[in-house]
Amino acid sequence: MSPFFKENYAKTFILFIFLILFTGFLSSCSSSKKARNKDIEKVISTARSYRGTPYRYGGTTRAGIDCSALIFHAYGSVGINMPRTSESQSKVGKSVSGGKLQKGDLVFFATGRRKKQVTHSGIVTEVSNKGVFFIHSSTSLGVTEDNLGNSYWKKAFLFGKRVL
Repeated sequence: MSPFFKENYAKTFILFIFLILFTGFLSSCSSSKKARNKDIEKVISTARSYRGTPYRYGGTTRAGIDCSALIFHAYGSVGINMPRTSESQSKVGKSVSGGKLQKGDLVFFATGRRKKQVTHSGIVTEVSNKGVFFIHSSTSLGVTEDNLGNSYWKKAFLFGKRVL
């Protein structure tokens, strides 16, 4: 076998291996994105299954639930074990600015007297030209969806987090 042939054979073999690995990488990225989207839809559908459930401070059941328990159960439906309080949940995931929120992201609010303390949370359910909508357990309405652009929520909004 000539040296020229050996060198080209080696380069061709390396290129072939690279293409196999790269193609596998691309397909795994695509399948992981599909899995992520499927998980996000499951989180949202689980949260929506609680619509109409009354608010109960510390509540964790369909008889009464608070905002952090809603997140706990929704994310639990895809195998993610979230902390039980909004304050603790706000420390999980990657920070996301309000303008970059996506479906499945968590949103945190300061609804109490302290303007920077997390006291409420929700899950983004829709992002469209109509606004950013999120589901949460409201003290007055129970589990419901609201627009983040609503003056009350816009003023109370602190930050978003991406867990999925």
